[in-house]
Order: sequence, then structure tokens, then C-alpha cells
Amino acid sequence: MKRWECSAIIFDLDGVLVDSTAFVETQWRRWAAARGLGAEPFLRVCHGRRAVETIRLAAPHLDAEAEVRAFLPHDDDVPPRPYEGAARLLRSLPDRSWGVATSSLRESARGRLRDAGLPIPKVLVCAEDVSRGKPSPDVYLAASAALRVPARDCLVIEDAPIGIEAARAAAMAVIGLTTTHRPDQLSADLPLPRWIVWLC
Repeated sequence: MKRWECSAIIFDLDGVLVDSTAFVETQWRRWAAARGLGAEPFLRVCHGRRAVETIRLAAPHLDAEAEVRAFLPHDDDVPPRPYEGAARLLRSLPDRSWGVATSSLRESARGRLRDAGLPIPKVLVCAEDVSRGKPSPDVYLAASAALRVPARDCLVIEDAPIGIEAARAAAMAVIGLTTTHRPDQLSADLPLPRWIVWLC
């Protein structure tokens, strides 16, 4: 198996640490239905992308910022579950050797980590921390800077094509987990089923 030497690991959140596909897609379906819109255009582009950019792409006639402010989870939503082994892996890493870079808003990201029983990292870069979301490299570069590790010494774990594109634009090595996309859709340095990563 291919191996990398790195000084820090930067994890995406949804589809990497937490199994949230059903949770995310239920939110988008409910939101689209409430506005009389079909959900499919949003579901095609939402994975790995900030909500504001998903709306701009799929419904450019809407005020994306206003819609995101009103985009709230429902009390009956089933929270995301952690992937098996994720908690063990994170707790085995030194605090300043890893972080999370996500397209979710901070409140949502912290809630998902907490609900999944995962530790809140000291470095958590979220949607509101950058002016450009993935596939821009900004979120990964911000995480690298916060970890005080050069980008070339960071390894990214991603599940979405645009997240992999963002990591590559940041000049970081990237492992692609096949939790939400097929291997042929991921241009990672190495596409892997998620369980292999947690056993390495």
C-alpha cells in the first residue's frame, strides 16, 4: 500500500468522519420542497460544497445568503453517525497534528462532531471562515496555516471530487474515501474504502 510521510492530517467532515449523507440529503429535500423546487439539482452539487454556493449554482434566482440563514435542521432529523474507528483514530493523534476543514457552518460542524461522539479539534475551519468554498483551496490553506504546517507537509482525507480538487489546488497529497462517490469519480492520490484508512 502507498504510504505518505506528513506532519499533519486535515480531515473533511461529512463523508469522512461522520456518515451524514442521508442527513444532508434529507435537509436539502425538505428545503427544496418548502420552496416548490425539485431537489435533484441541489443534490447533484451539494456534497462537499458550501450551502451558499450550492444554492447559487442550482437556483441562481434566489438570495443564497438569506436562504442559508433560514436553513435550519429539524428536531426530528436523525443526527449523523461516526464512521467506525474514526473516534479511535482522532484520539490517537496529537492535538496539533490534525484538524478539520469543512464546507459546513461552524455551529453545524460542532454539533455533528458532538452528536457523533468525536472530539472537537483545536483547528476547525468552516464555511464562514473563508470567502471562497471548495473547490477553492482556501479552506485547506487556512487549516494548514492554523496548524502551522506547510501545505506540502499536510495530508488531506476527502470524499468529494470538489474537495479533492481543493486539496490539489493547495498542493496537498489527498486520499479519497469512496463513501459518497465511486473510485472513478475521485482523482485522489489514492482512493480507498473508508475502513482501510481507519485500520492503517
